[in-house]
Amino acid sequence: MTPLVPPPEVKPRYVRAMFAGTARRYDLMNRLMTFGRDRAWRRLVVQACALPPGGRLLDVATGTGDIALEALRLRHDVRVIGADFTHEMMRIAQSKDRDGRIPFVEADALRLPFADHTFDAACSGFLMRNVVDVAAAFAEQRRVVRPGGRVVCLEITRPNTPIWRDLFRLYFFHFVPRIMALASSHRRAYAYLPASTLTFPRPPELKAIMEGVGLRNVTYRVLMLGTIAIHVGEV
Repeated sequence: MTPLVPPPEVKPRYVRAMFAGTARRYDLMNRLMTFGRDRAWRRLVVQACALPPGGRLLDVATGTGDIALEALRLRHDVRVIGADFTHEMMRIAQSKDRDGRIPFVEADALRLPFADHTFDAACSGFLMRNVVDVAAAFAEQRRVVRPGGRVVCLEITRPNTPIWRDLFRLYFFHFVPRIMALASSHRRAYAYLPASTLTFPRPPELKAIMEGVGLRNVTYRVLMLGTIAIHVGEV
């Protein structure tokens, strides 16, 4: 493992401190890094959840609440809970939820404080690179979703084609750290974000992990020239 990524025993504490340090400018950072495309990806995530009328959605690692808020914008009838283990991020989310429709719960993605089969879908955006056990995180989401519901994952991936692979590395290892420098005083975060992609499973491998925890009919689509993937599995 690259030394820029902390070892498992300290990674949760490290990641929490990193996001606490970036909370105030996290949304700006996302807009800049993705050229504003993250909004469209969130819409695709909500649509992939296929919520029934009045359905319940859990947004795991909700951060500043953008997926949760997008769900309510697209579907006024649904009920959404946002869960995250970084209090500073959820404070930003609460300030954006002007009507107070979304309960925000401080929670660890590996130990969700919800009963089995509570939700019609669970989703996450850019969570999985930051957990110490990807399979366990998917298993928890599967546990809290009812049979027939869905688990949806939005995550960064690495392109396979040589030209785009080289451009991705140039962008992520040189341009992205400069953007992070605008967003945080947590200096090691500048290097962590690109480094966290190096050992993260590619889309077929992530699909296999989801299937390994019992999710069915797992599919994925790759976006943004092979740098973003949305995985969908059924419970």
